[in-house]
Amino acid sequence: MYGKGGHNRRSVTMLAPLRQKELYRSMLTNRLLEERLVNLSRQGKIVGGLYRSLGQEATSVGAAAALEDGDVMMPLIRNLGATLVRGMRPRDLFAQHMGRATAPSKGRDGILHFSVPEKGIYAPSGMLGTALPVLAGMCLADRVSGKRTVGLTFIGDGGTSVGAFHEGLNFAAVQKLPLVVIVEFNGWAYSTPYAKQCAARTLADKAVGYGMPSDVVDGNDVLEVHAAARRAVERARGGGGPTLVECKTYRMKGHAEHDAQAYVDTGELEEWRRRDPIARFERRLEDAGLLSEFERHQIARDVASELDHELAAAEAAPLPDRSTLLDGVYADDSSAARGDFVGGF
Repeated sequence: MYGKGGHNRRSVTMLAPLRQKELYRSMLTNRLLEERLVNLSRQGKIVGGLYRSLGQEATSVGAAAALEDGDVMMPLIRNLGATLVRGMRPRDLFAQHMGRATAPSKGRDGILHFSVPEKGIYAPSGMLGTALPVLAGMCLADRVSGKRTVGLTFIGDGGTSVGAFHEGLNFAAVQKLPLVVIVEFNGWAYSTPYAKQCAARTLADKAVGYGMPSDVVDGNDVLEVHAAARRAVERARGGGGPTLVECKTYRMKGHAEHDAQAYVDTGELEEWRRRDPIARFERRLEDAGLLSEFERHQIARDVASELDHELAAAEAAPLPDRSTLLDGVYADDSSAARGDFVGGF
């Protein structure tokens, strides 16, 4: 039984068939979009590194789908699927990785380092763990303003060992802030295995010391992730404070596209390939009579066609003009006087 920190894992709440198909489509879009990004990277069209979420799509999609309009989220480098769930267009994600002027960061930054406030997406810092105290502060500010905003962010194995992670958890727990922390236990902190960077039996145990509940779920089961995240979101919105949800998953590629993953045992990789979250969900939907073979192929064709169209739009977009280099970096006197927020990507 899971839920060491206070939540006993309840049976997965069955979602409506249409909602389950939406989750499936989001996971498939996540994977196929990243496959196109790999091709772009090999063609030299990606600005900076490329970080995949292969094998972790269920965690991103299932967790983000538990949020409501008005909630806020800080994704990390492997949470592209979470931004799709929150309404990001594939063309904007392609443009972001290619440094185009039409990208959310307008070509100033890469990967998922961008903010789109109207979609409740905010950029994390490159310093892992700092999203927790920052998002906790945002939740506190909204609560003071009378809002019922819930904040959700992600963290990996290694990030749970940095000081900001613990400071953020402690502050959120003491203040009973509406914060949901999704720990993606994917086995590796870059090339460091879990056993060499943390002695805790499981990452969910870290919540106990701060007096907050936790949940441990199969991170490759999108319905189980979604159910746990939804429980945590409902608890947070109801004034119950933060929850840590540990998702047991696996990083099927290296830390980034340049990492050949030579330090990983091939047998371990093969074992986790058999737990592929998309293939598992396909079988589950088919066994339940919710997804026919014809419909599965049709969804794949539709997603591929959409991504081809979106990629073409992104590749046709211009690069940033040099004359705009300092735009959004400094606030002029008039914007400062108005209180405008200038330059936050």
